[in-house]
Amino acid sequence: MINHMTKQVNRGGLVRVKGNVLSETGITKKIMTIENGVIKAISNPYDIEDDNVINVDDSYIVPGFIDMHIHGLHYSLIDNGVKDLVEISKELPRYGVTGFLPTVAPRPKGEDAEFLKRLSQTKVEGTRILGFHLEGPFLKITGSLTSEAISGSDTGRVKALIEAAKPYRAIFSISPDVEGIEQLIPLMAENDTPVFITHTAANVAQTQRAIALGARHATHFYDVFPCPEISDPGVRPCGAVEAILANETVSVDFILDGVHVDPIAVKMALVSKQNGPGRVCLITDANVGAGLEPGRFVFGGSGEIEFAYKGAPARLVKDNTLAGSGLTMDQALRNAIKWLNLELPQAINLVSKNPAEILGLETKKGTLAVGYDADFTILDKNYNVLQTWIGGQCRYKI
Repeated sequence: MINHMTKQVNRGGLVRVKGNVLSETGITKKIMTIENGVIKAISNPYDIEDDNVINVDDSYIVPGFIDMHIHGLHYSLIDNGVKDLVEISKELPRYGVTGFLPTVAPRPKGEDAEFLKRLSQTKVEGTRILGFHLEGPFLKITGSLTSEAISGSDTGRVKALIEAAKPYRAIFSISPDVEGIEQLIPLMAENDTPVFITHTAANVAQTQRAIALGARHATHFYDVFPCPEISDPGVRPCGAVEAILANETVSVDFILDGVHVDPIAVKMALVSKQNGPGRVCLITDANVGAGLEPGRFVFGGSGEIEFAYKGAPARLVKDNTLAGSGLTMDQALRNAIKWLNLELPQAINLVSKNPAEILGLETKKGTLAVGYDADFTILDKNYNVLQTWIGGQCRYKI
């Protein structure tokens, strides 16, 4: 049982935590020493008794989770503005999340950059912003988004959004079949910024061109990736999905809630991407209402959404279309262990190490090792979140 005398012990910026640490060598009973927000040591002997050590007994100490695609949580929605962004940052630690990409739905040209600038200048306490994910406007298929998700090639608009996101990066989701997208992807991918592929009916050639130009990650993979039309009876057509799976340089993420994608598709990606480290991740695509009991909530201009049960997919009330999820990252982890038959270290990679690699943060986040940021989560034996620490500070404790 966890020792509830787990006050933060911080003498001269030093914190020591003792438990089952998941490090690069596996899960072992060790002491992790943190100084000024960074991991200073992971060491033995484990049997040292010291009043200055926070003892979590047999609980797991694992890298903090990174959610690369999240619109909302509880009663808050990123698209509602600064107040909701601050609230989401405060609440995410209870689900083990130490870093996230607030995901912004498209708005009219000009208004989008102004809104993004207000968000990017916001100071948050809690889960750290690692960039802003712009799901549109350079998409071919709206999905549950509004018509503002559709736009042709516009380099000026891309530049304005990149500027508005500073000091963070603007991470664009695009469709390879948008006319003129070839002119935009290199601009979006500057400074090693990832570019996501989604909401697309692109053919193989279009997808391969986008990949070659720098779009090397697919978000909520399989969802809003419609099957190509059969043109020759008996011949299975190929499109964006097959082009992405065939290329080991391209990473993918999934909404593993049991509805958005069959677990067998995630297993297939794990096999096809096994030679590419960090190539499969889990996200939530959480909408307003995620983490709460069943009910109805308003998803911005898209209208009212409903959850049939806690953690269920969000569906538009007007037509029952999927509109994000009620998933949280801790539940995604538990689903991966159960449905994909993974051990804890492998499942943690999908929510911590692999997202960090995709975001280019693999030397600072996603792993518990000396010199890395002290972003970690403490889990019980059933993989429920007991505590979450961000930059060496305890931001959530059950």
